[in-house]
Amino acid sequence: MKTFTLEEAQSLLPVVESLLKRAIEGKQSAEEVESGLTELARRIYLSGGMKVDVGKVIKLRAEMESHLLRVRESIAEIDSIGVQVKDLEAGLLDFPCRLDDQVVLLCWRMGEPAIDHWHTVEQGFQGRQSVDERFRRRSASGGRPN
Repeated sequence: MKTFTLEEAQSLLPVVESLLKRAIEGKQSAEEVESGLTELARRIYLSGGMKVDVGKVIKLRAEMESHLLRVRESIAEIDSIGVQVKDLEAGLLDFPCRLDDQVVLLCWRMGEPAIDHWHTVEQGFQGRQSVDERFRRRSASGGRPN
């Protein structure tokens, strides 16, 4: 597993934030298309059947798949960097980090200006703590090899 110093994780924020936004927007777009298709199915059911533009439905399904592909590709790219997408809805990312011979997770949520929290693997988001000098010293001294 790749680990990051606080400084390395901070430097990656613009890249992973852009990818995360792309994934969130793709998910929202796919949900909008899906909602339209669901509403069409509801209208067909309630009316006992109706004439449907099959070509348009096929096009909408392809559009939805395209949005979902964008989501999957964005998440895969974040993952390939070594960063973990914990919650797409909340825009929550974790950066594995070595601290005192254990792996912890530097925790960042969309909208936060910097990585200011961490938690253990076991505790998760509910166990978030403020980043302290142990992380800053490690970054300043160059950290340990990963």
